[in-house]
Amino acid sequence: MERVYVGMGSNLADPAEQLREAIQALAHLPQTRLSGVSAFYLSDSLLPGQPRYTNAVAALDTALEPLALLDALQAVENGQGRERLERWGPRTLDLDILLFGDHLIDVPRLKVPHYHMQARAFVLYPLAELAPGITLADGRKLDDLLAQCPFQGLERLAG
Repeated sequence: MERVYVGMGSNLADPAEQLREAIQALAHLPQTRLSGVSAFYLSDSLLPGQPRYTNAVAALDTALEPLALLDALQAVENGQGRERLERWGPRTLDLDILLFGDHLIDVPRLKVPHYHMQARAFVLYPLAELAPGITLADGRKLDDLLAQCPFQGLERLAG
């Protein structure tokens, strides 16, 4: 079993409900156990003019291989109405593998640790709730990444 962290985001069709449905779907993935979920956070979109996102991070323990997990996550996205019309466009659900155990993965369909996560407060702060003090497979320390990425444009949601 590998510990995997999955970033979740939505800015369409009741985003908080989209994340709750995704959490239920993650809990039912084959050969996988949902180990934890961070609080939900509101964040500004990377592109102007879009609604704010609701984001969280889930921790999974899985026996699935990385690309099999990616396929399962994309099936969850599709099941919740995800359409890939534009890069960083609005979406009902986005599920990204952030970390996959101690593995460095660089294949056309998957880069782990997730690229640009170091610049995304909506990834780092929820991840820190689940894995405080973690060192990424590439040797970077989460605490160092947090120090370089202010809690700006984020709002932690209660309950």
